[in-house]
Amino acid sequence: MLFRSRVAAYLPNLPGAVIGMLAATSIGAVWSSCSPDFGPQGVLDRFGQIEPKVLFAVDGYFHMSKPVDVLPRVKEIASQLPSVEKVIIVPYTKGDPDFSEVPRAASVHDFMAPFRGNDIQFERLPFDHPLYILYSSGTTGVPKCIVHGAGGTLLQHLKEQQLHTDVKPGDRLFYYTTCGWMMWNWLVSGLASQATLVLYDGSPFVKRGRILWDYAQEASISIFGTAAKYIDAIAKLNVEPTRTHQLPAMRTLLSTGSPLSPEGFDYIYQSIKQDLHVASISGGTDIVSCFALGNPMLPVWRGEIQGPGLGMQVEVFDDDGTSLQSGKGELVCTAPFPSMPLGFWKDDKGEKYHDAYFAKYPDVWCHGDYLEYTEHGGLIIYGRSDAVLNPGGVRIGTAEIYRQDRKSTRLNSSHVSESR
Repeated sequence: MLFRSRVAAYLPNLPGAVIGMLAATSIGAVWSSCSPDFGPQGVLDRFGQIEPKVLFAVDGYFHMSKPVDVLPRVKEIASQLPSVEKVIIVPYTKGDPDFSEVPRAASVHDFMAPFRGNDIQFERLPFDHPLYILYSSGTTGVPKCIVHGAGGTLLQHLKEQQLHTDVKPGDRLFYYTTCGWMMWNWLVSGLASQATLVLYDGSPFVKRGRILWDYAQEASISIFGTAAKYIDAIAKLNVEPTRTHQLPAMRTLLSTGSPLSPEGFDYIYQSIKQDLHVASISGGTDIVSCFALGNPMLPVWRGEIQGPGLGMQVEVFDDDGTSLQSGKGELVCTAPFPSMPLGFWKDDKGEKYHDAYFAKYPDVWCHGDYLEYTEHGGLIIYGRSDAVLNPGGVRIGTAEIYRQDRKSTRLNSSHVSESR
């Protein structure tokens, strides 16, 4: 039995990834996934630490409609993961892939052949039984392996989806994500709200950025999630779904990954759909959820996140640990919340976990974002606090710099156009 063993996945955002996760976690195994566009070393830096027993891997993936063969990468990865007893190959870009050089490999069809399909039976396990292992960015060394518990993750996602996002049974829930981003884990929890998951794998810029809107129209997507950078990119491509598509089912658009600029809000309402709840959301891999997100009962203010999550005691601290009633400072959470990690993998004394979140302010979670509350009770996040500049004692966040750069580019383009 795989109870508490790790099952790793090197898969695109396919139904098979969701099926594998449900199968693994139903028997108490811990699921961890990477996107197949990760190189072998990036995968080994992650899976090498957690020593999985089973590895699901794909034969390839598509980029701009062209297949990319990853079986040589799978061979290299499997060869350097001695803990893996079975590599299960999921055909995707080839009908019958040749994986004979991959050690301990079997086709997913051969792997499943001895078993008969039945209703899935979930083991009854403790509330804090490990569910997922996610990874920090690894910008300052090998990625940290963040362990999330089943009960807290599910409670947090149900709250965020049903109350903050108004997910209802029968809704069609979409998020543009890969299996290497926490939004994939967030997306699959939509099953608990009886939503239908709408999955997409590949570049969002096929058909000059129109492919996702074709999909949204054809699949009658109710809730559409993406990254703020995608919104910015399709605005520059002059994609205008209001003119080219019919999106009557869509009522919510979620944006995350970086702050959604005021101009991003303008573009969505002008060029995507007017009758829409635009919810900029912000959280992180560290909590596999959000600190701040939408509220379908409140107005949407341009450039703002509508408010903190229910049960999330989000405050703004200065460098001395004083809670600010106005102005910019560190995003902190001063009370426990359900999706706090169980800890880091193999950090038995919790020292790395403490240093990552609690070292700056005792007993207070410091997330590392630079935040300000608005007069509406909303929030503006200006980027990572460790990237804040401090010229002459005035702190400037990265999002503020990028916004000024966008304005400058737009003004310069306007000037050139007029001079012509």
